[in-house]
Amino acid sequence: MIDENFPTIAIAPVDSVYEKMVSNMEEIKARRGNIIAITTEGNNKINHIANYCLYIAKTLEMLTPILSVIPLQLFAYYVSVLRGFDPDKPRNLAKSVIVE
Repeated sequence: MIDENFPTIAIAPVDSVYEKMVSNMEEIKARRGNIIAITTEGNNKINHIANYCLYIAKTLEMLTPILSVIPLQLFAYYVSVLRGFDPDKPRNLAKSVIVE
């Protein structure tokens, strides 16, 4: 599933599972996969592994997922726009309102 034609997005902030994530990224790189890494600002250790790095602010570990999702949402938005899709009107999205 890993190849050079489809990038892998790695969420790798410096936290308790950072070393495991770096190990996974090295496995992807060994299979010639392209990696886009989201990591904590000031972390230059994965620049030699990842093809591109996006940096988030350093914060408490429990708040890191909130900061990590912002570049993911922006990435999804801009990729959909570049591909000619309207991100505000996704197809087959079930919308419902429950009234009690």
